[in-house]
Amino acid sequence: MYQELVDKKVKLAVIGLGYVGLPIALEFARKISVIGFDISAKRIDMMKQGIDPSNELEKEAFDGCDITFTDSLDVLREAKFFIVAVPTPVDEHNVPDLTPVQKASETVGKVVKKGDYVVFESTVYPGCTEEDCLPIMEKLSGLKNIIDFKLGYSPERINPGDKQHTLSSIIKVVSGCDAESLDQIAKTYELVVKAGVHRASNIKVAEAAKIIENTQRDLNIALMNELSLIFDKMGINTYEVLEAAGTKWNFLKFQPGLVGGHCIGVDPYYLTHKAKELGYHSEVILAGRNINDNMGKYVAKKVIQHIIKNSGDVKSSKVLIKGATFKEDVSDIRNSKVSDVVNALKEYYVNVDVEDPHADSDELKHEYGFGLVDKVANDYDAVIIPVPHKQYKDLDENYYASITKPHAMVADLKGIYRNKITNRTYWSL
Repeated sequence: MYQELVDKKVKLAVIGLGYVGLPIALEFARKISVIGFDISAKRIDMMKQGIDPSNELEKEAFDGCDITFTDSLDVLREAKFFIVAVPTPVDEHNVPDLTPVQKASETVGKVVKKGDYVVFESTVYPGCTEEDCLPIMEKLSGLKNIIDFKLGYSPERINPGDKQHTLSSIIKVVSGCDAESLDQIAKTYELVVKAGVHRASNIKVAEAAKIIENTQRDLNIALMNELSLIFDKMGINTYEVLEAAGTKWNFLKFQPGLVGGHCIGVDPYYLTHKAKELGYHSEVILAGRNINDNMGKYVAKKVIQHIIKNSGDVKSSKVLIKGATFKEDVSDIRNSKVSDVVNALKEYYVNVDVEDPHADSDELKHEYGFGLVDKVANDYDAVIIPVPHKQYKDLDENYYASITKPHAMVADLKGIYRNKITNRTYWSL
């Protein structure tokens, strides 16, 4: 398979061209022939014009690529090596929603042929690829894994907004259903991953490796958030504590904050869901999730308390939230915990304005029920900065004084203005 791909005798297809799938497709398309498949005709049209719908890649990223963008199964059927990179979200009850990956499995089942390879990159719980996805493909295709086609798993490690840790510069974990598939899958990814690959012993190990990467980060951030709750009661600035502790060589430099997005705030629930199916109730992981999921309400409570103390008139108060995306310097709003802050403030009938240089107002309104303001006012009772976009880092206390009342609070969740604001009440996690 590897040699046929290199010789361009066969094609590789990427199914799902979001923030993970499109960079993978374009990277491979500089080496081999690629089919980029997505169910959204609108997104396909944009990519044909060299536009990344996720706003992560510049137009130049499409240059020199041997790629065909399509939403046609007939075109997809031309491929022999399939990579599935669709989202794996959770529902409103934090239960894994396998709908996208199941639909993608149906798509593969309709086009996979004898001798083909299928590799999943979507983040799932250990066992999902073989126990949930494979049966769908086998049923629709009438083919059997190992005998007729080969199955593999290689977890994505794309970090939105990160221009340093890119696909080619991060070691890629790969796995296969047998020794032959592992070898061919590893060689294929080595075409584009300069950092090299790590060959996992089996698919479940690769799935588990991915899911604990983000679970570990989630727990460490939860610890920082809990420390922030404690230090706030003590009148200690958490970032000053972390700065001091960070002078020790082996101190892990995590920070408190809102934990959203499609990875850290989601992946742990896939692991705890599977653990529950197996009769084990997770304690540490869910405790961390509980802390992180409630930080939005905690921030809103601190702001409300300040308003009550200093003006008393909550219903006529105004709060500006600077930043609505799930992290800094990206346009991605999926699972943004800023919405938790907005909703908690509105429960107290506070007037909330939201602005963001990266987010799309219509997309926010569709997803969360609020949009962006066209113009920032000059009479806010509080300003919350949950997302430290680079556009905000050069703002000073004069700017915040110009948009707030004298008694206002500046709630700087990530501490980017520490020791820089003295003419307003300053607070950070």
